[in-house]
Amino acid sequence: MIKVFLVDDHVLIRKGIALLLENYRDLEVVGEASDGEECLQQLYSLDVDVVLMDISIPKGIDGFTATRKIKKEFPKIKVVMLTMHNEFAYIQKAIETDADGYILKNSQANQVYQAIQAVYSGRKYYDVGIPKEQLAKWFKNKGKQKKDVLSRREQEIVRLTILGYTNLQIADKLSISSKTVENHKANIMQKLDLKTKAELIQYGIANKYII
Repeated sequence: MIKVFLVDDHVLIRKGIALLLENYRDLEVVGEASDGEECLQQLYSLDVDVVLMDISIPKGIDGFTATRKIKKEFPKIKVVMLTMHNEFAYIQKAIETDADGYILKNSQANQVYQAIQAVYSGRKYYDVGIPKEQLAKWFKNKGKQKKDVLSRREQEIVRLTILGYTNLQIADKLSISSKTVENHKANIMQKLDLKTKAELIQYGIANKYII
């Protein structure tokens, strides 16, 4: 029996996934959480084999940060990112955080099952429509980082912006005021010579600011 844990900030999505997984006799959903922090707390007291992890979580620890912590504190637990994001930057970020799998929320139930089976067996499962050669290259280059012209705080703000967080949500996550976030963004735009939010997101993704 493979024990599965669900992480998503939407209750209906968690319940829907749990209902789908009930159709497989060799799977058991043993717990669920609305954010990464809650997930980590529960993992200390539960026997879990695979975590299905959302990426964009407005409150608490986001999926990437939670995955990194899980792989460090619970190395035997496998993590599959279950998300709506199909952009290359998110997939590369999942690889950087040692996620074992990556599938989209619009996948068929059988694909979710296959992903769980694959990572439980020790294999990677990235069903994202990208050639195996490209994925292999990303895995090979994992951990290679470059210098950044932005400060750590500025990098974090760019990362959260790419993930879809509003200024208020960013302020809440970083324990600063929304005005401070606005000031940081203005400095970032000036430093990078960008004019719009779309340009900032495009620049951030192209330069791997979510790594």
